[in-house]
Amino acid sequence: MIMRSIKIIPYTVRCLINSNSTAHSTDKKHLKNNKEQKVIKSDIEIAQEAKMLHIKDIASQIGLSEDDIEYYGKYKAKINLDAVKNKPLKGKLILVTAITPTPAGEGKSTTTIGLAQALNKIGRKCTIALREPSLGPCFGVKGGAAGGGYSQVVPMEDINLHFTGDIHAIGASHNLLAAIIDNHIKQGNELDIDSTKIYWKRALDINDRALRNIVIGLGGNINGIPRESGFMITVASEVMAILCLADSMADLKKRLAGIVIGENKKGEPVTCGDLNVHGSMAALLKDALKPNLVQTLENTPAVIHGGPFANIAHGCNSALATKTALALSDYVVTEAGFGADLGAEKFLNIKCRYAGIKPDCIVLVATIRALKMHGGVEKTSLKRENIPALKTGLANLQKHLENIKIFGLPVVVSLNRFVDDTDGEIKTVIDFCKEMNTECSLCEVWEKGGEGGIDLAQKVSNIIEKSTKSNFKFLYDVNSPIKDKISTIATEIYGADGVVYGKNAVKRIDYLEANGFGKLPICVAKTQYSLSDNPALLNRPVGFKITVEDISLSAGAGFLVVLTGDIMTMPGLPKKPAALDIDISDNGVISGLF
Repeated sequence: MIMRSIKIIPYTVRCLINSNSTAHSTDKKHLKNNKEQKVIKSDIEIAQEAKMLHIKDIASQIGLSEDDIEYYGKYKAKINLDAVKNKPLKGKLILVTAITPTPAGEGKSTTTIGLAQALNKIGRKCTIALREPSLGPCFGVKGGAAGGGYSQVVPMEDINLHFTGDIHAIGASHNLLAAIIDNHIKQGNELDIDSTKIYWKRALDINDRALRNIVIGLGGNINGIPRESGFMITVASEVMAILCLADSMADLKKRLAGIVIGENKKGEPVTCGDLNVHGSMAALLKDALKPNLVQTLENTPAVIHGGPFANIAHGCNSALATKTALALSDYVVTEAGFGADLGAEKFLNIKCRYAGIKPDCIVLVATIRALKMHGGVEKTSLKRENIPALKTGLANLQKHLENIKIFGLPVVVSLNRFVDDTDGEIKTVIDFCKEMNTECSLCEVWEKGGEGGIDLAQKVSNIIEKSTKSNFKFLYDVNSPIKDKISTIATEIYGADGVVYGKNAVKRIDYLEANGFGKLPICVAKTQYSLSDNPALLNRPVGFKITVEDISLSAGAGFLVVLTGDIMTMPGLPKKPAALDIDISDNGVISGLF
């Protein structure tokens, strides 16, 4: 195994490039003596040293027998759907979300994992429910997505690279439908599909901007009918959303059949069921539908399944995974992608609505570094104390707290500690939370694992155990007109003054409502870097309107995707992709994966 010793620095570069799983703290005493050095290991080095239990032992912790699981080696397993069939959902659900992401890092995944480890330390039987990482970000900008430091899920390399093949199965299912569409047109087009109004693209789980817009069917009649098309990243596929919202194989097939792939020449919707390919697509997803079981560094059970992005999809792990964990544990910690305006809003309005679940508590992750960026501090100046900028940036935290309380849910702020946070800055955030009548916990799970999250675990469990009833409510009535639902999200959650609709969006709304799709929940595709649809507007912007360019129908998943700003469903690679730093030794040891 290759090990690296790195002299301690005020903060690590890795914290600047991953807004989901990198925020961490380091004991300040190591900065007092320049001669003293502390070894800082990379995430992958920490993960490779983990003492993992056999997956059958992890399964037994939550009452699963060997007959209930299917082995994928020693440390991964699929959970059979019958294992929890008809079991009551006894667990208390904790949703981890965050302030608006910045390049300074927030640490949502790390907090999720560390909190679950801490809950087990204080005697609460806890399981984690997380999303599966996409290969796109792993080889692009973000790197791995399995937590960080001493709050990780393992085997880290497997989870980040292919895992149990779920995302590949989703891509194959998606592309089977794409192939059937073009073959149907080539073979006589019995459904009279309008080739200029086919919504269904192809999918690939790698960032590749060159495939966003393509022309297919070139090379003569034998190769099909030429038309414009493109690719999306697999995690943005409606098949991914369907897998994450389906509650059984029967439900999966029904949802797949309901996918609207385009229109016929009369302008009527054409579905996957019309093409009779939903059965084959479901067959490809037979194993992918089963949740995956792994463990944390401290051997806490973790159910990881599904992985839609929150900026272009609904951003939550599968309903089956969450409900499986709820049936097997007293506490379940899950997360939703990006900030609370995206992942949490969609979790509450879409996932909870379809899955029939609700959180018992919300954990809102923040860092002083990120709040200072929202207050106008450049990334290069974050090491210096700047309480005035921090106080300005607290407006972002305040807005997210207000949003969570709209849903009637209790919330705890988890302040993810960095080495250069000063006592004055920490006190400023804690005092602000007191003014907001909100509990705040200083979290150190990156460095200390579960031990660093005990205060957070105690505050969360105290809130849950003292609660007598839920005041949870949805943000909007799904039966309201489409524009009313969009307006409610834009004004109440984002703080916009209103909504501006482009010509395509207006036509699309008329079409959707005329064809019976107006009563679906809303999934807004929006930049994650701002409460607005302009990524340059940090903190808590005011005096802006949300611009809706178009609306995409995900009839099988059961929601409408509202496209705002310049949102790409196929990301591109940066100048120096993370893939250039990933390698494998001759004896099979992977390096560079965060």
